[in-house]
Amino acid sequence: MSLQVVVNFKVIDESADWIVVDKPAPLIVHPTNLKPEPTLLGGLRNLLAYEIANGARLSMANRLDRDTSGLVLIAKSAQVARELGLLFERREVGKSYDALVHGWPAADAWECTQPIRRASITRESKIWVLQEVCEFGRSCHTNFLVRDRFFRRGEKFSHLTCFPKTGRMHQIRVHLAHAGHPIVGDKIYHGDGSAYIEWMRSGWNVELEKTMLLPRHALHASMLEIPWAGELRRWQAELPDDFREFIAGETISQTPGVVIWNRHE
Repeated sequence: MSLQVVVNFKVIDESADWIVVDKPAPLIVHPTNLKPEPTLLGGLRNLLAYEIANGARLSMANRLDRDTSGLVLIAKSAQVARELGLLFERREVGKSYDALVHGWPAADAWECTQPIRRASITRESKIWVLQEVCEFGRSCHTNFLVRDRFFRRGEKFSHLTCFPKTGRMHQIRVHLAHAGHPIVGDKIYHGDGSAYIEWMRSGWNVELEKTMLLPRHALHASMLEIPWAGELRRWQAELPDDFREFIAGETISQTPGVVIWNRHE
């Protein structure tokens, strides 16, 4: 008996030019060479099979890490992909993210303009994707706003809204770690990265659960807006269950192994 795995994502909005979805974690966007597994792109190809058969060509306008949930904008043609790409390049796209971080920031709002670059450029790193603050890095700008400060099991945590003005790899995660408030569950930037190496080698385990608190990093792409066809299009994705459960002090739900996509609620 064969079992078909179908990815779980929610369609937020759709037109003849694009589709906007709310991607859950830990769903990856594109296939990797590591192992076969469900992907957002694969789920979209199933969902839009008719359009693809009639010439549609899917292209991600923005990308999220495996462990980042939230809004992804996908073009349905090469022409639309180019137009959306120019909007991102000209920084005409509005974005905000929700994040759960360790500690209570001293300020209610602040900005970080520290440049960042790949750590392996200047030193040996076991983590290829590791980024770090460096004065010789690429310009980088993020604004932060504290939405709530709370306790969970006696420890201090905060709920932030993050506004990236640039689009560097791991930008929000690096800037928050640099500020002394790493994102909850961030295996790379909370600590020395050994949690990420252990996770890649052995998978999620009891010891990682004790130190990371969440099986994925608590970063969620909650708002996206673009100018399109003479008007401003704005989309929002509500907080995922694990965010709500963490803030409320509840046990975190486990991601189901087999899930179903919903085209419309």
